[in-house]
Amino acid sequence: MSLVTLLPFIVLIGAMFLMTRSAKKKQQQAANMRNEMQPGSGVRTIGGMYATVKEVHDDAVLLDAGPGVHLMFAKNAIGAVLTDDEYNRIVHGEEVVEDDELTNDAVVPDDASSLTEADETAAADDSRIDLGKKDEPAEDTEGEKAEKAEKAEKAEKAGDAEVKKTDGESDAK
Repeated sequence: MSLVTLLPFIVLIGAMFLMTRSAKKKQQQAANMRNEMQPGSGVRTIGGMYATVKEVHDDAVLLDAGPGVHLMFAKNAIGAVLTDDEYNRIVHGEEVVEDDELTNDAVVPDDASSLTEADETAAADDSRIDLGKKDEPAEDTEGEKAEKAEKAEKAEKAGDAEVKKTDGESDAK
């Protein structure tokens, strides 16, 4: 056998090795995360429930989901261990406030009227802005007048041929 015939098999085996290696790496990281859980840390289960760890056992975790609500979950059912800031932001709606000089000195108006004060002076002069549109064409040429007259005659004939219906009437008899 030549190297050219073996090359596709070698590439296929290499790709399978790389895929299994990355999957094993992710599983190892998830296992380490679950093993590092401590009572009091916030977690999200694979089902999307947020809770606080109350007790950690070998293969199970006791979670406190609310006042008087204690749930036993398998360690494999823990999807993520959250930081305190992230858990409080998600569960309690608390925003983390950072000390920033720009936010401390910023002035926020109570209403939008202060944002439009500069525009009021521009609106006071009542000048129209030309957007390039013209209201009416200056004069129709003879050909355009003839076309309009023909369209009007056709519309008039079509109107006589059809019986016009008023609201509520139909063709059914």
